Amino acid sequence: MAGEKLLIVDDDTTLLRFLTDYLVQEGFVVQSADRGQAALRLFYEARPDLVVLDVMMPGMDGWEVCARLRELSETPVILLTAKTSEADKLRGFRLGVDDYITKPFSLAELRARVRAVLSRTSGQRAEQGSVLEVGSLRVDLGRREATLEGRPLDLTPTEFRLLAALAAKPGQALSQAQLVEEAWGAYRQEAGSALRRYIWFLRQKIESDPEKPTRLLTVRGYGYRLEP
Repeated sequence: MAGEKLLIVDDDTTLLRFLTDYLVQEGFVVQSADRGQAALRLFYEARPDLVVLDVMMPGMDGWEVCARLRELSETPVILLTAKTSEADKLRGFRLGVDDYITKPFSLAELRARVRAVLSRTSGQRAEQGSVLEVGSLRVDLGRREATLEGRPLDLTPTEFRLLAALAAKPGQALSQAQLVEEAWGAYRQEAGSALRRYIWFLRQKIESDPEKPTRLLTVRGYGYRLEP
């Protein structure tokens, strides 16, 4: 798996330097950040293949960094944390984390987990071949692409996840809670208002008249459905 780009994020600068040096020796291209905001900026500049992210950081912690990454990217994330509770691990996995390493850990374990996640996620991308078709709307899960009447739709990862969830059950109403979990995980507190915003974004892209939607309909008091 040599040559993949990694982003390592930890506020312990000594550990950060140690991990960076080790992973570079293992053949990875490594960039690092010691704060959440810096990590987000570097992520959008470098587009790494995998992020190794510490949970406990001052200011923007690892949970918030992970949630923001998941709004715009499917890049795999490994969380580093001193916490061992099942609730914390569940929180991480619901945010879309791919693996979870508890401190202290060995360098060999980190290397093995990084390679395993990279191998697994690349394999999943290669194997996903399902295509959902709802009328003239086509959602290709493997390629992470959608088209409407043959025209490519420019969707963010969050928009794509929402559209895929709706397209998987055409004509069926999905609750706001279901769609929030599909897009952000169950622990994103502000996701209710974010869901309405992203539904509006989707309507701009798939409706002839977003003010009078005929495809993506509101089910009052419950959620939304995608009409066949």
